[in-house]
Amino acid sequence: MLFAVAIYSTRISEGEGVIEDYFLASRGFPSYIVAVMLAGIAVGGASTIGVAESAFRAGISAGMYNAAWGAGAIVVGFTAAARLRELTVTTIPEIFGNYYDDAGRIIAVIGQVIIQVVITSLQYVAGGAILSALLPELFTVTSGTIFTAVVLGLVALIGGYWGAGLTNLVNVIVIYFGVTIGAIMSIRDFGGFTELMAELPGGTPWFDPVAGVGMAMVIAWFVVMITQSHSVQGVVQIAFAARDESSARRGFLLGGLIILPVGFICALFGIVAAIQFPGLEDPATALPRVVMQLSPAVAGFTLAGLWASSISTTVGLLLGTSTLVVSDIWENYIQRDISQRREELISKIVVVLITILTLLLAITIEGILDALLLGLTLTTAYTVVVLFTLFAPSLCKKRAAFWTIGTGILFLLSWFVFPAIRIVPHPIFLAWPIALVTFLTVSFVDDTPASIPENLKK
Repeated sequence: MLFAVAIYSTRISEGEGVIEDYFLASRGFPSYIVAVMLAGIAVGGASTIGVAESAFRAGISAGMYNAAWGAGAIVVGFTAAARLRELTVTTIPEIFGNYYDDAGRIIAVIGQVIIQVVITSLQYVAGGAILSALLPELFTVTSGTIFTAVVLGLVALIGGYWGAGLTNLVNVIVIYFGVTIGAIMSIRDFGGFTELMAELPGGTPWFDPVAGVGMAMVIAWFVVMITQSHSVQGVVQIAFAARDESSARRGFLLGGLIILPVGFICALFGIVAAIQFPGLEDPATALPRVVMQLSPAVAGFTLAGLWASSISTTVGLLLGTSTLVVSDIWENYIQRDISQRREELISKIVVVLITILTLLLAITIEGILDALLLGLTLTTAYTVVVLFTLFAPSLCKKRAAFWTIGTGILFLLSWFVFPAIRIVPHPIFLAWPIALVTFLTVSFVDDTPASIPENLKK
């Protein structure tokens, strides 16, 4: 069905050029496609498999991860979505290149590619875990990861951004129906919540909405998700592709509401797994293993929904990363005068190469949520620059983007290399003050204002 939808989507193109058609769906997304595209990006492997993995240890509070994602989308809907669409740009680094300088654009591309490659890789890991549980005689986690990458890469290659939007309409329906039915049936098999709670091991606040993962981590999730929703290319590209400003705003608000509940549903699978598989060596397989105890029809549909979650996230991210490479690097620094046919060829080659790169990384990743949260911390610097650009342009100076993002990258590298600087429970608590101080310092010492258009200064 997904391949059929992807092929159909190629007929919707309005012929406005490869970047506009293939990477931005001719800027024609209505609000409901914006919403399901956003939900598809959010409700991926981390939001399903990763949440269940965390809930296996910490209980229902793992679902706050998705609540944070939904909150981030809603905040963008109320604040920046319409203004982002108004810019009529293609990428976040394009904003930095147009308004700040080339150095800011280049370093912005590097950081964005790093962020999206990490997120994309995690979706393959989740897809591999699902397939290895669903068909263990055919797939290991590794071979399932490879198969997931191949299928998702082909969907992106064939359908482009319209394909991503339309397939996510299918995916989101399948995801919600599948995981809801699966959760209900898995709890029913225990005789209801009362029996489930009686079987749970002591020592863990299984149904406390915060205590399991801890207040500090919940706050970190909300800060990270609200931050990244303003500046990750795969997310803001959805706003760029909206039909108009109101479609972008309504789509982000609706998408946030769709995202909010799914984490708590998936956390239930992790709690059930804590009873059924107390010695589970790989908690990333907790959710699919629980599902496989259900009737074949329910298990098949639920696991199809979970695998759809990996597809829904990855297709948009692959195209977002490829947009960065083609629009910000190839067409600016390698081949400015490029024919439409060659541009299309380069775009699809880049999709294939990004798929291969993310697959190689996926095979080495452990701990879905931990890896994702660390990668998303880097978005803080981007969000600071974007928010100042949109809402305080008088403070924006020419070198602010380069130094803010560069400092953010150096800080995150230092977090990994020098454990002594880890004085807070999560790097996001230092990333924000560092980014703000850097931006405002450059604003004070740099005499050259950024080239902010007059319409943004109103």
